[in-house]
Amino acid sequence: MNPETPSTTISSAVPTFTLYGETGSWPTPDLLHCESIAERSRLHDWRIHPHRHVDLTHLLLLYAGEVELQLEDSRQRRAAPLLILVPALTIHGFAFAPNIQGHILTLAAPLVSHLEQVLPDASRVWRSAGVTALADARHRLQALVEHIDGEYRRPARDRDVLLDALIQALTVEAARLATHPATRARSAVSTDPGHGHLARYQALIERRFRQQPSIEEMSRELDISAAHLNVLCRRLADQSALSVLHQRLLLEAKRELTYTNLTIAQIADGLGFSEPAYFTRFFKRLSGVAPRDFRRRQFHRQGDGSPSSP
Repeated sequence: MNPETPSTTISSAVPTFTLYGETGSWPTPDLLHCESIAERSRLHDWRIHPHRHVDLTHLLLLYAGEVELQLEDSRQRRAAPLLILVPALTIHGFAFAPNIQGHILTLAAPLVSHLEQVLPDASRVWRSAGVTALADARHRLQALVEHIDGEYRRPARDRDVLLDALIQALTVEAARLATHPATRARSAVSTDPGHGHLARYQALIERRFRQQPSIEEMSRELDISAAHLNVLCRRLADQSALSVLHQRLLLEAKRELTYTNLTIAQIADGLGFSEPAYFTRFFKRLSGVAPRDFRRRQFHRQGDGSPSSP
């Protein structure tokens, strides 16, 4: 990488991309996405401009090459091997050298919540942004991430079980690195108090979305007004508080249509809809396709070996 290349700079209005948001970049009903860094960055001339995600967390593992990176207000130029962690709502941007080698894993918020339940200590690593230089751990981490990538890309028996085990192992490995004195990373921490309120709201949604509580009810549980909650969601997530809840319902509906044999009526009932017809209208309005047609497409995708999971 040319040392004179200007560093990535933050724009005055940082875009916020959501799980199934404007970019259309989340390709499956999975809670995990895995790809090589080159797959996406070469499409954008090796530069990913500063942005943030309301409900996605990234882990980048760089095996070779260089990167100019921004995490919040921190900008640095680093050489591989590196581990980069980007929690939800963290402003981040990258300029990769064309010879970059590595993988990027993206975890949806429900998967991070699951990890917090099964690994309460180690999973804290997913909430702290930072860059860690790798030494002896590089080959072990690379083998683990390449295993995840291989499982992610092909349908196989008990794929979800193995992916869950591999992500838990990766969580433990990343947590060990983050606390090791020789490799401890400098974190980039946001000081925006609204991030905490939004994180609490997302955690509440994760516990309650199947009951479809009202925004007023949830704001009372959070001890803030419904108006304040809506202002926070529009500022940080570029959508209303109700839309954040609806996106979680849509994600779960897509997962159940893809990975279960439940009928449309059973899925509707389990997600708190009073009747299947209301669920069908909701699903088609948000996704552009009826639930039955979505399930048929997912069945054909799995049949031709396309990735479609966590």
